[in-house]
Amino acid sequence: MSDAGYDHATVERRWQEAWDDADVYRTPDDVDDPTYVLGMYPYPSGKLHMGHVRNYTITDAYARFRRMQGDDVLHPMGWDAFGLPAENAAKERDTNPRDWTFDCIETMRDQMNAMGFGYDWEREVTTCTPEYYQWNQWLFERFYQEDLVERRDAEVNWCPHCETVLADEQVEGEDELCWRCDTPVVTRELEQWFLQITEYADELLEAIDDLEGWPNSVRQMQRNWIGRQFGSEVDFDIEGHGPVTAFTTRIDTIHGATFFALAPDHPISEELAEENDDVRRFIEEEADPDGDEPNGVETGLTATNPVTGDEIPIYVADFVLSDVGTGALMAVPGHDERDHAFAEKHDLDIVPVIAPEPEGDEEPEAPDVEEAAFTEDGVLINSGDYDGLDSETARKRLTEDIESAEETTQYQLRDWGISRQRYWGTPIPVVHCDDCGPVLVPEEDLPVELPEFINTTGNPLDAAEEWKQTTCPDCGGPATRETDTMDTFVDSSWYFLRYVSPGLEDAPFDRDQANDWMPVDQYVGGIEHAVMHLLYSRFFTKVLADHEGLEHREPFTNLLAQGMVQLEGEKMSKSKGNVVSPQRIVEEYGADTARLFMMQAAQPERDFDWSEEGVRSTYAFLTRLQGMVEEFVADRPDGDDDAIASYVDAEIDATIAIATDEYDDLTFNKALRETQDLTRTLRQYADYTEPHAETYERGLSAVVRLLSPVAPHLAEELYAELGNDGFVADAPWPTAEIDRDRVANRRRLVENTREDIRDIVEVAGIEDPQAIDVVIAPEWKYDALEIAIESDADNLIGELMQESHIREQGDAAADYGQDLQAEREALSMTLAPEAEHAALESAAWLIEREFEAPVTVVRADEADDDVLANAEPGRPAIEIDD
Repeated sequence: MSDAGYDHATVERRWQEAWDDADVYRTPDDVDDPTYVLGMYPYPSGKLHMGHVRNYTITDAYARFRRMQGDDVLHPMGWDAFGLPAENAAKERDTNPRDWTFDCIETMRDQMNAMGFGYDWEREVTTCTPEYYQWNQWLFERFYQEDLVERRDAEVNWCPHCETVLADEQVEGEDELCWRCDTPVVTRELEQWFLQITEYADELLEAIDDLEGWPNSVRQMQRNWIGRQFGSEVDFDIEGHGPVTAFTTRIDTIHGATFFALAPDHPISEELAEENDDVRRFIEEEADPDGDEPNGVETGLTATNPVTGDEIPIYVADFVLSDVGTGALMAVPGHDERDHAFAEKHDLDIVPVIAPEPEGDEEPEAPDVEEAAFTEDGVLINSGDYDGLDSETARKRLTEDIESAEETTQYQLRDWGISRQRYWGTPIPVVHCDDCGPVLVPEEDLPVELPEFINTTGNPLDAAEEWKQTTCPDCGGPATRETDTMDTFVDSSWYFLRYVSPGLEDAPFDRDQANDWMPVDQYVGGIEHAVMHLLYSRFFTKVLADHEGLEHREPFTNLLAQGMVQLEGEKMSKSKGNVVSPQRIVEEYGADTARLFMMQAAQPERDFDWSEEGVRSTYAFLTRLQGMVEEFVADRPDGDDDAIASYVDAEIDATIAIATDEYDDLTFNKALRETQDLTRTLRQYADYTEPHAETYERGLSAVVRLLSPVAPHLAEELYAELGNDGFVADAPWPTAEIDRDRVANRRRLVENTREDIRDIVEVAGIEDPQAIDVVIAPEWKYDALEIAIESDADNLIGELMQESHIREQGDAAADYGQDLQAEREALSMTLAPEAEHAALESAAWLIEREFEAPVTVVRADEADDDVLANAEPGRPAIEIDD
């Protein structure tokens, strides 16, 4: 073995070829214990980045762990291959998107294999192939048949740079930028195809509570995006314009409405702008819906409050949005913070009509709303016949009493506009006939394939004249094809179902196979997909459960949103010039080093900083481990099965049990810390004495198998060197039964004892200890500790003194009782006296190795009284002879 490190390139190449030859990762056809592990498939940009490596190492490690646990594992990979970047790249390079995409896929597949990811490549799916996207078209037609597709004129988000429509979810931030290119988004009126996700809004919302394996942050983001609000619609009459409907969740405050507000793009606002320069100037130049404070302009019109009959001024205000509620609202500054800020700015009346709930028979007291709005429910005041009603009752009564009022539910969620004016996507399977209107392409004519790419501005499909001209399936007359393509999120809304039967030719998925494998047991990907891909996938799954026989209504049981890989606290990006190439790390240190460093650096959900020093340290660890195995195989030791071997054996059991639990919870960093600690213990064991061969070999074997999900190449190499047949990937996971609390107490005892000895040596200036005695506390102190932990008595010492064997200790018992009383909140049980003695005796070699002095573990009945007085449960007394 070279001093520079092990030959990672040879090791990794050898085992990648062996896995491939043996078809190790092929998914079994017949499954008894199916486990579906999936990472969000990538867009084939041409190069893996560190975010990819982290995501796919997580899923690969978990899939390997589950396979070694005996599960039948489905762990596939595919490509989210449609999308504008490929189209733009093709234009820039004067090629076509298909060739560019498949070149990128080939490169990235090779990079994934170089990382050792164990995919079943026979199940690979690529969304830009007709074999895949014909089922996008088939699903579109099934949704259409179930009245879940609609075509209508709509104001849409338009990216001028990408020249395409964007879904609401693809418009990012307060500046409303395109999610792909950061160009400011504008609005246009276009005829669009919509999937009616709002038909499932209630179930999508209510089922979130059942997604217990999802991060709370993602669940809350979906709740907020769906944005269900229960309230009332009520009409306010505007002279010359008739009744205008406002939506409110607080109709109980209607008596306090002191102005009425319209969105800048409300029809009345636009009509006023044609004749009122102030309104026009505000709409075109001043309105800022994302500003820090609400702005508006008075229109000169008034609205009639349907309860009080009062005429209240009407404003066009930028805090009113046309796609929230009705685009018109009754403003109650006394009980809404935003309305309050607007009223202050425009010197409008602020009237309290809700008071806090009074105590007992007291009269409700009006809140002070001059400085801030009172936004809680309470009791109505200044509300005529409704005074004294609680808010909930008042809402019901007012909705019943006001003729135009009606209970309603509003959602922030909008139907999903899927039309895109681009080439590189799934053609929408519709033709337009002057006589028949829009007509679905017959199922037997699917797929509608893309024509050859035409490098042009705008939508290339519009320029494909020969492709565009067709005949109507209904009447046989001339027709034109739909030239919009589908949003690429359609592709990813069901791809996880295609993996279960990727070669199926007569359906998008095999229903029986899907019901065996689905839902996905563990899904891993970025939190940025919380309200797009993850919401759309839930929608598709529910529709397919209703109409295609799926037996589950949610696609993913457990979701892990992995953190980012950063450099010096910043996200890696080409624009910042702080990108670390995975390929360079693999070449210099090997894939196992990259994988292990990433998995041990932090919990998967957390961001972490890339560190070259950490990479080198990880590589050095793997090199040392290989050296340990080589030395053991070359010169098998012949040590005794003694107390030291017993200690090491117990640590092996503890490591196996704890690491297994951590792998199961996907806390890989903790599992790997345990494994590396065991490796260190084995190295110390071999340095201190000649190891017991069976114990040492068992420890090495455990380390190799525990590391194999994360460092699979070297694990295979060392597994073979230890004389095993087959692959570690197919080996059974090591098992051990332990009491984790007992292990934690034992480890804490040993480490605290070593730390106490270090402190004494340092404080006393002992340079060369001659002997160290470790004295176990007397049994009565353990009894006192147990009483203190279980007792809720105020006078702990009095309770202790009720025990005769403790009372007999006199002042010593009183002093110890006071210590226990002072530390009562922090007390915890320790090992029993004999168990402490056994644990310290088996670990004495670690102390002897560190301080180069003999160690004696002394029972209480054998100890000097002066030394014994300092011993406590879990903190033995220390006497050092120098």
